[in-house]
Amino acid sequence: MLSAFVNAFRTPDLRRKLLFVLGIIVLFRLGSMTPAPGVNVSNVRECIDIATAADTEGSNLFSLINVFSGGALLQLTIFALGIMPYITASIILQLLVVVIPRLDSLKKEGQAGQAKITQYTRYLTLGLAILQATGIVALARSGSLFGGACNSDLLYHKDSIPSFLLIVLVMVAGTAVIMWFGELITDRGIGNGMSIMIFCQVIATFPGAMWQIKVQRADERGDGWVTFALVLAVGLLVVAGVIFIEQAQRRIPVQYAKRMVGRRQFGGSSTYIPLKVNQAGIIPVIFASSLMYLPALLAQFNPEEKWAVWVNDHLVLGDHPYYMISFFVLIVFFTYFYVAITFNPEEVADNMKKYGGFIPGIRAGKPTQDYLAYVLSRITAPGALYLGLIALIPMFAIALLKASQNFPFGGTTLLIIVGVGLDTVKQIESQLQQRNYEGFLK
Repeated sequence: MLSAFVNAFRTPDLRRKLLFVLGIIVLFRLGSMTPAPGVNVSNVRECIDIATAADTEGSNLFSLINVFSGGALLQLTIFALGIMPYITASIILQLLVVVIPRLDSLKKEGQAGQAKITQYTRYLTLGLAILQATGIVALARSGSLFGGACNSDLLYHKDSIPSFLLIVLVMVAGTAVIMWFGELITDRGIGNGMSIMIFCQVIATFPGAMWQIKVQRADERGDGWVTFALVLAVGLLVVAGVIFIEQAQRRIPVQYAKRMVGRRQFGGSSTYIPLKVNQAGIIPVIFASSLMYLPALLAQFNPEEKWAVWVNDHLVLGDHPYYMISFFVLIVFFTYFYVAITFNPEEVADNMKKYGGFIPGIRAGKPTQDYLAYVLSRITAPGALYLGLIALIPMFAIALLKASQNFPFGGTTLLIIVGVGLDTVKQIESQLQQRNYEGFLK
């Protein structure tokens, strides 16, 4: 692998792309550490330390967004929102394509239609960024950002409307810059720009979360290094399992009949339809996490009500069995839901029939559609169970190790790190193979 890295940097064009990506990542991380104007940095850092030590439920309310911002959210930096508004906008547009005929027709128009959908995604991202930035700055003004764990003033001018609007504007502009960085990486670098930005934000919190486990166990029992080594070893085994499942796929063979177009012969080839075990990716985990936060949000408005007390006792912290069961069931449901709207067996069967393709032993048309739907439902079952179990890893860690909610080997973190890492390595591998060099995967 080291020789492959050397070969990659020896190639001028590939070296230029890799250095460009590294430069964008450096700028990205600098923006994630630069506080927004009007933020009381010393008070914010003090509140983060207090909330981390207390590990209150309020400090975990925005943990999903905080993970995707690389810890920048609670520090109120110019890139505090991270890539989360873009992820949410992309998911919403994917769902709307199924519902709105106009978007569906744009999707079928090819590159021009996809460019239009991308433009809509940008507009929706900015709209969501305005809403999220307004909510976060409002919580910072009221002192509720850390759930009551800290009463310090997080802003220098918390009662000033111009200062409020300035911070919101800077955060929204930061989200626009992040989108631009991602598109630059896609156009001029290696890999998918947005995926690499997500990867950088998630991996940024990893060392601190690992060290927190060591410090916490050292304070409680004095076996911090033993626990650290054990968590690291188990984490590496889980990563190996995630890589194995992420690479697993069911290949359905497809043959194309020979046909004459004018004086030329087409077809007669064979290929396959790859159906991944984890066809839905990380989307079900994001959906389920978002829904699990809704009861906690509603309970904050009426904390004295009986139902709010029950929610705070059972559906806020991840170490409760009710939380684990609900989270697991939601992930399984959203896995089937998302696969159903992203893979249409009827459309695939029609396209195969149109171009003279067929699955050996299966008649074209409706039998092919039924066969694809049957295989897809069978392969989605282990994929849904796999996602649910991976997502429950931090829950078990909270219950057994008394870890924080931001456990480093959590389901969301692992899926992003492994998925983006594999995709980027494959793209570098293909670039190296084009230049007759040995790649990463021997």
